Amino acid sequence: QVRLVESGGGSVQVGGSLTLSCTASEYAYGDYQLGWFRQAPGKEREGVAALDSLGKIRYADFVKGRFTISEDNAKKILYLQMNSLESEDTGMYYCARGKVYGGISYLRLNSADFDYWGQGTQVTVSS
Repeated sequence: QVRLVESGGGSVQVGGSLTLSCTASEYAYGDYQLGWFRQAPGKEREGVAALDSLGKIRYADFVKGRFTISEDNAKKILYLQMNSLESEDTGMYYCARGKVYGGISYLRLNSADFDYWGQGTQVTVSS
């Protein structure tokens, strides 16, 4: 069973920065996509950013220019660098992994495309 473990969450003031990490227990077989999702209080889960083994990266409009997703494949770690944090960024952040079939990935930022999920790490942004 693949396990994903997030870390790096915490409390930060508006305008501050945090870097989240997600460590996987096993390498993926074949092509894959890795993503970050978040669940804000009273809101639906939403995709934040994703990348795949084919070199594609996608960001949600509300974080583009502020967040950076990256991967250290050798260490099986996914990162989310978050800068210029806003109150609206508060929520539980989850990392996820899914397979890419047929050598093509659409990076839809859709949770249905991901098979494995971490338990989440809390991010709280306050003024």
